[in-house]
Amino acid sequence: MSSQNQAPSRDRVIVRTSLIGILTNLVLSAGKAAVGLFTRSIAILLDAVNNLSDALSSIITIIGAKLAGRRPDRKHPLGHGRIEYISALLVSAIVLYAGISALVESVKGIIHPEQAEYNVISLILLGVAVAVKIVLGLYTRKKGKTVNSTALVASGTDALFDAIVSASVLISALVFYFFKLSLEAYVGVLISGLILKAGFGLMQDTLNDILGRRADPALTRSIRELVTAEPEVIGVYDLFLTNYGPDKNYCSLHVELPDTMTVEQVDSLTRKIQYNVYEKTGVIITGVGVYSYNTRDTQAAEIRNRVQEIVLSHEWALQLHGFFFEAEQKHMRFDVVLSFDIASGEALKTLYAEMKEAFPEYTCLIVADVDISDIDSPES
Repeated sequence: MSSQNQAPSRDRVIVRTSLIGILTNLVLSAGKAAVGLFTRSIAILLDAVNNLSDALSSIITIIGAKLAGRRPDRKHPLGHGRIEYISALLVSAIVLYAGISALVESVKGIIHPEQAEYNVISLILLGVAVAVKIVLGLYTRKKGKTVNSTALVASGTDALFDAIVSASVLISALVFYFFKLSLEAYVGVLISGLILKAGFGLMQDTLNDILGRRADPALTRSIRELVTAEPEVIGVYDLFLTNYGPDKNYCSLHVELPDTMTVEQVDSLTRKIQYNVYEKTGVIITGVGVYSYNTRDTQAAEIRNRVQEIVLSHEWALQLHGFFFEAEQKHMRFDVVLSFDIASGEALKTLYAEMKEAFPEYTCLIVADVDISDIDSPES
């Protein structure tokens, strides 16, 4: 519904912004190539080649957005959104290539220095190129953040670093023009290091998206608040978000409900939860599990409180939920969310020993859960 309506608009923004980047970089590349040939400046010629690589980055971004926007099919029932992460990875690889190339040529310039010949016109053109690159970088990155496009953000960041590169070339040209001191090769080494750092950062961010990163705490908090706003819901647990591309999130969770509710009431409630969460966040809830909260057995409530006190006395035990108690069978079971500071085997061994000591007449089943999304409080 709402996210489907936004998809075409998002694609248009990505394509339009990328086309602006392509045209701008082609013009800058042609201008810098002319200036570089006229002044015999290797740095300016490298900068021109760098602008061509930026145009290529924008082309990759457009292709990635188009492929990512394709309709789901039998082989890819959840869509093709993750292709956009691959395009962002390619852009970061281009940034790294540009940094390595700049470093190699700068080192060559130090070993075998060449004299450039700058004039006022070439300096003015370099200054204009710096200003254009700054504006383009800020514009592209802003649009990327607006439509949640990793590839656009990467392209915008790349453009801003290109502006720094061009500025360093301009500064070294000014120093040579006024003081006859050649610094462009040394400045190039410094700037290439910054480009490489940015490239590695962009690649790391994109790889995290591909591998799967922790869900946005603001988003999981919003989902929890929407679900717990329903008066019947006592707690929300096991919230699991799966991402299939920008703005394509699927979610499963458990809710704790009073044991007095009928199946019909639970069905009506879960459908309402799914609708509200989708309307407010665009997240599709694919499954809602149910934990039963005992409201009629005071003994079960007392044992639950005692178990929670024991379990949460450990810093590595973040949350206890899904408590179930069978008095006649002398059996209880519950889930514990563990931090990454302890191995699950070690934690379970400790908890089973403590349960055996505190409740020797009961059998116990403990399920170790992974801390997959931020928990508001240990007792939530």
